[in-house]
Amino acid sequence: MSISITLFNHKGGVGKTTLGVNLAFALADLGKSVLLVDADPQCNLTSYLVDSEVVDKFLDESETTRGSTIWSALYPMVTSGKEVAEIEPFERAPGVYLVPGDIRLSEFELALGQSWLDCLQRKVRGFVELTALSRISQNCAKKINADVVIYDVGPNIGPLNRAVILGVDYFIVPAACDHFSTRALKTLGHTVASWVQDWQIVTQLAPRDVPSLPGTPRYLGYVLQKFRMYGGELTSGSRSYAAQLQRHSFSDIVSVLRSVDPLLAEGTPSQFALGQIKDFSTLTQLAQEQGAAIFNVKGGSQYQKDQARRAFQELASRVLARTVGGS
Repeated sequence: MSISITLFNHKGGVGKTTLGVNLAFALADLGKSVLLVDADPQCNLTSYLVDSEVVDKFLDESETTRGSTIWSALYPMVTSGKEVAEIEPFERAPGVYLVPGDIRLSEFELALGQSWLDCLQRKVRGFVELTALSRISQNCAKKINADVVIYDVGPNIGPLNRAVILGVDYFIVPAACDHFSTRALKTLGHTVASWVQDWQIVTQLAPRDVPSLPGTPRYLGYVLQKFRMYGGELTSGSRSYAAQLQRHSFSDIVSVLRSVDPLLAEGTPSQFALGQIKDFSTLTQLAQEQGAAIFNVKGGSQYQKDQARRAFQELASRVLARTVGGS
């Protein structure tokens, strides 16, 4: 059975999509089968991994019998009240598969606001719609026997992200070395806690035998990104933000979630610091152009690529060690 993880931060510009891709490739290098799910209507993950001409083809065919995007799977349910459709994950590398995103997912997000209200009114349709993304991902994960499912979501706290977060086993917070990333943790922690508590109420009201979500997203920790180094060490400014992020991770996320359920944030303060990914600016650009992991790009500094490989494999190992069924 696969574990599911969301990379979640409602602050934009923290390198969330790049982190997700490289974590997936690092997990694949460790022998895991990984499904990447693009649950962001902006489709950044899909655009990263797929040539623009193919992305256009995906979008043009999404409502046809050849449709292969996440919207293609949702379309029968949204338009006719049927069950979600079967789609085939798109293999991008050995062990790395993609469920392509779709700009039409923004329409489904609008509908999810009403779905939540329908759940509160004990209407079955609300539960069917709210759990649809989870069912699509589970169907695709079974097709490839995925060990890990990683969702890429947009930088917001809207109804689409709420449905994703409540459906996963774990979430990771990508954070940059800046004041805004530190401040964002407070809102993030309280938002997730509120979603969990609200879903507890919803499930108590739910009719029998309706599809549901686990509603227990456990906090794995944060990943410090985009920092500068000097002489092999973080610069003084980056060190200051790193210390702040560790404190706020514990006070604004861990403590808040534990007040709802201690199992939502298990571990010591240091364990929530999952990894540090420095600014690989040139390699990151090459990776996005080539649709590859930073450490697998053609060109660039081999020394930097070796550094990137070590950093992401260490992160992947920590993620596996902190998740159920990890090894």
